[in-house]
Amino acid sequence: MLNPHRVEVSDFKRIARVKRAERQPAPAFGGDLVRFFKQSVQKPQKKFGVISECWSTLIPSTFLEHTALESFSKGTLTVLVDSSPHLYELRTLLLSGLQQQMLLACKSTGLRKIMLRHGRWYRGEGVDRRIQFH
Repeated sequence: MLNPHRVEVSDFKRIARVKRAERQPAPAFGGDLVRFFKQSVQKPQKKFGVISECWSTLIPSTFLEHTALESFSKGTLTVLVDSSPHLYELRTLLLSGLQQQMLLACKSTGLRKIMLRHGRWYRGEGVDRRIQFH
């Protein structure tokens, strides 16, 4: 007598063969993400880190809390300065030879020009509201 609850191995093979859906393998996008990260994040960050180190070493400490490195693009470093008096003093300091020192110290990053801009990277007047970038 046949047992209705007994399933043979051949039955499993037949069911597996019939139910199996052939799928195309999904294209891997991990390599694209790694290339994007290296090109868009890691490489600029490495250069910006070197420039930041040079900036915090060469610029007098009195200016560090009044400046923020905004961007680095096509060899130009853009620096935000929070007040007109500090902007004027820093511009004078850069013209008196400090810019040349920065360019030499950051030669490996491709730094060719430092552009100062008046602007804030924080809200309000208080020092406690500042976001420090250095």
